[in-house]
Amino acid sequence: MKDTDIKKLLYTHLLCIFSIILSIFIPSFFLENFSILETHLTWLCICSVSVTAVNLVLYLVVKPNVSSKRSSLSYKVTRFLKCCIYFLTSCFFFHVIFVLYGAPLIELALETFSLAVILSTFTTIPCLCLLGPNFKAWLRIFSRNGVTSIWENSLQITTISSFVGIWLGAFPIPLDWGRPWQVDNRIFKS
Repeated sequence: MKDTDIKKLLYTHLLCIFSIILSIFIPSFFLENFSILETHLTWLCICSVSVTAVNLVLYLVVKPNVSSKRSSLSYKVTRFLKCCIYFLTSCFFFHVIFVLYGAPLIELALETFSLAVILSTFTTIPCLCLLGPNFKAWLRIFSRNGVTSIWENSLQITTISSFVGIWLGAFPIPLDWGRPWQVDNRIFKS
C-alpha cells in the first residue's frame, strides 16, 4: 500500500512539474511575442491555471483521501463554493502580507496580486484538493506531529517549501536597489 502511494505521489509531482514546464513553451505557439520576461503576468496566470487544472484532475483520478459519506449534488456544490472562498481568501491574505512586507500598494498591485495567486496555487490548492475546506484537518496537518499519511506529509513539505522559496526569492531584491537597472535612469544622468 505504501509503495503504491509513493508511486502515485511521485507521478503527481512529476506531472505538476511537467505542467509548469509546458506553461513555459506552449503559450509561445498561441500568443504573439510571448516571453516569460516581457509578458510575465500572462505567464503567471497561465502557470497558475495549468497547475490548478493538473492538481484538480490528478487528485480526482488518484483519490488519495477517503471519499466523503455525503454524495449529494448540493453537498458537492457547497463544498466547491467553500473551496473557492478559501482560495480567494488566501489570495487576498497573501496580497496583504506582501504589501505589509514592503510591496508597493498601488503601483505594482497587479504584480503583487499575481504573486499572491501563484503562491496560493502552490499552497492552498493542494490543501483544498487533499483535505477540502476542513479547517480542523488543516490545523492537524500543520501542527506538530499531525501528519498521518504520506500524502499529508508531502502536502506539509511542499507548502512549507513554497513559503521558504518565496521568501528566499524576495530576500535579495533590496540588495540591488542602487543599481541602474533597478532605479530610474534620470537619477544617474544628473
